[in-house]
Amino acid sequence: MTPEEWQAVLLSLRVAFFATLVSLPFGILVAMALARWRFPGRQILNGLVHLPLILPPVVTGYLLLLTFGRRGTVGQWLAELGIIFAFNWTGAVLAAAVMAFPLLVRAIRLSLEAVDPGLEAAAGTLGASPIWVFATVTLPMILPGIIAGAVLAFAKAMGEFGATITFVANIPGQTQTLPSAIYALLQVPGGEERAMRLVVIAIAVAMSALLLSEWVSRAIARRIAS
Repeated sequence: MTPEEWQAVLLSLRVAFFATLVSLPFGILVAMALARWRFPGRQILNGLVHLPLILPPVVTGYLLLLTFGRRGTVGQWLAELGIIFAFNWTGAVLAAAVMAFPLLVRAIRLSLEAVDPGLEAAAGTLGASPIWVFATVTLPMILPGIIAGAVLAFAKAMGEFGATITFVANIPGQTQTLPSAIYALLQVPGGEERAMRLVVIAIAVAMSALLLSEWVSRAIARRIAS
């Protein structure tokens, strides 16, 4: 593999890792709100969370550019603070996080809805605060769902292309992720062999992540059941 190909692979891993890490606390909070809380606008929030799954990725990337670009409604203020997303690898993290967020929330929400509320109520009657009930009862029981959602988000972030290339372009060594590198190689004569190497790596990383998630989830589920 060439240094440029390694850069694309390592950048994709870094983008996927930070996209998952940043999304995780927000994903748990939103999943909790959708699964347990009743408030005005709940269905609107649910629709907004799942909107990236329905919209074309290019549209999502363009909306991110309008919002977080240097002249965007939010981006211009962030730029004054030295925080730049557009055409930067941090923007790739933001785009990947937005596209992967619905998968993360859905997996955690399904786990929350499967928890018996009576167990949490029993812990509350014993004097535990809501935060302590969540940390000691709810969180361990939904941990397999959190891991499954995190792995799905990581895999989605690794494969994100449309929103990323629209928001941060395809700059080798800076914003060129694995899918962008594959796309670029397919546009030049004789690039098919190099593109196939990256395809194999993408498949290997995704499959490894899924197998690891399955193993960890089963191990945690067995421990909780015992």
